[in-house]
Amino acid sequence: MEFNCALEGKKIGRKYKKFVLDIPELRVPKGYATALVGENGAGKTTLLDILVGLQLKHEGEVTYFGKYDEKDRENEPEVKEKIGYTGTQGYYLPQWKLNQIGQISKVLFETFDEKKYMYFRKELAIGSEDGIENKKVSQLSDGNRTKLMLAGVLARDTEMLILDEPASPLDPVMREKLCSLLCDYLNEKEGERTVLFSTHNIADMERITDYVIIMAKGRILAQGFVEELKEKYRVIRGEKKDAGRIKPWLLTMTENSYGFEGLCETDKIDHIQSLDVAEEIPDLSKLCVELMKSVSDVAKEEVYE
Repeated sequence: MEFNCALEGKKIGRKYKKFVLDIPELRVPKGYATALVGENGAGKTTLLDILVGLQLKHEGEVTYFGKYDEKDRENEPEVKEKIGYTGTQGYYLPQWKLNQIGQISKVLFETFDEKKYMYFRKELAIGSEDGIENKKVSQLSDGNRTKLMLAGVLARDTEMLILDEPASPLDPVMREKLCSLLCDYLNEKEGERTVLFSTHNIADMERITDYVIIMAKGRILAQGFVEELKEKYRVIRGEKKDAGRIKPWLLTMTENSYGFEGLCETDKIDHIQSLDVAEEIPDLSKLCVELMKSVSDVAKEEVYE
């Protein structure tokens, strides 16, 4: 499927003592919600830090909205206004009080709307507690700090949100609320806004995910629109007696005393169809887990007696 990119990266690299980020090509489609999925330590935050300018020392190049480069992002206020970001560490200073954040944000961002900010605070259940306006950011829970940042970026008129693990500190009710708010954000200017969020558990946000980028060990294993990507793989189940014959054609295999289950590329299905196996299209969560397992340091073959 052809699409325009809200964000595009080429030959992105960053070397550390015990970790290497190596991304030959990254494409984030305009107008959709893209999930960046990977285990802890896969390189998701490192990549997002590069994309938003928190990490300036890296190889390769990044293009925003088809025409701006990283220098434009750093030097042109117009580009910064178009991008909203929330990270795992937070960007509000710990000594700031809640009643100061709206005023400060109006100074920092031209399109910040304090009425919208208070609306999103209410939607995210920040503000019902007595005396909360005088609380410092450092006194908030991890979940409330995350919700405060989300209210701040949603109150701006941006074209792209880049969110690092936004659902992780939230309870299930708030994760569902976050999904609804991000859907509203995309639908408000249909086709013109983009969301890129990272997660190590795609089940939290699967219902809003249009496009997925699956990472492991600093590189991309697969990327594409969800339904197209799912069609490239099948989950295979069969009896234990057939496991040895089928294993060479599977990316992963898990065995127990009754049988086996594994992931197979669709173009290799012909090699195993003569055997007595069941096949089905994986859901997104299952696909992500199996592809990450295929390169994981954890044993690719799991046997349970």
